[in-house]
Amino acid sequence: MPWTTSDKVMDIRRRSAVVDVIVETLDGWRRHITGRNASVLAFFTFLSIFPLMLAATTILGFVLEDNEELQQRIIDGALNDIPVIGQQLAEDPASLDGNIWALIIGLGGALWSASRAFVGLQGALDDTWEVSVDHRASMPVQRGRALVGMLILGGAQVGSIAIATVVRAIDLPAGADVLLILATLVVHVAAVAAMYRYLTSADPGWGDVWPGAIIAGAVYSLLQQIGVWLVDEIQNNASDTYGNFAIVLGLITWLSIIAIATLMSAELNAALVRHREGSLDRIVPPEKRAAQQTVTQANADRPGMTPATATTAAESGDGQPAAASTSSTT
Repeated sequence: MPWTTSDKVMDIRRRSAVVDVIVETLDGWRRHITGRNASVLAFFTFLSIFPLMLAATTILGFVLEDNEELQQRIIDGALNDIPVIGQQLAEDPASLDGNIWALIIGLGGALWSASRAFVGLQGALDDTWEVSVDHRASMPVQRGRALVGMLILGGAQVGSIAIATVVRAIDLPAGADVLLILATLVVHVAAVAAMYRYLTSADPGWGDVWPGAIIAGAVYSLLQQIGVWLVDEIQNNASDTYGNFAIVLGLITWLSIIAIATLMSAELNAALVRHREGSLDRIVPPEKRAAQQTVTQANADRPGMTPATATTAAESGDGQPAAASTSSTT
């Protein structure tokens, strides 16, 4: 029996809605093997970041070729918050130039690796909403949604850079940095909510995805602010042992935290729905859901069960007799 369904924990969950949601989120992370999904997401994101930035800097080089002042404003703005890449551009602004071959190679590599990352994200979100494998989107649809995900994330990043550039260009007072952070937070939250909403075979509403999107967006905004410092700290502490490979360790750590926050927040969304409604039927019809949840309703009828604890009990030994009883009567 997992700790989330032990007698003591279940008793606390019945008495506290907050504890019930937290434990249900952690139990969803365990049942859906979300830690593995986060690792896959971080890996393919890592593969995509360098060709993506190669393409982005090349495009900026074409657009800003004759405007060194605007180049410097962009480098000093949001690009400066991106680990490794921002530091390199700050040290060598001349590297921000246009090259057609760099653009082709960067776009090709970025499209391949980023599409794999977004397909992995779709699989992770489908796991979170417990969509059965047979009812998930086909490969062409997944690839199409991956392009949508790239547009959402790319638009959010461009929006962040534009906001930072405009704020610095009009020379607002020091307190404007707070407004800049809040504006960037809004962009990130909206982007994450859109991905939660559209990059899954389930059918969550906007109200179902906002709680997790707010948390994930806040974490991402924080990591963007401290990302350079975090990677530098890891690099400095590990450089004697690993040399230049310490940069890779820093980036992997940064991306892993983002992936964990993204998928843990998605699990929170699903946990909140189960807590409120007792099942995911509104999001995913029972005939399209993984078989592991078929005993939820039987457990919900048991005395003392809240909706979320009934869902969790379906995964424990306590839930099996109720499932067997339900099957025999039907």
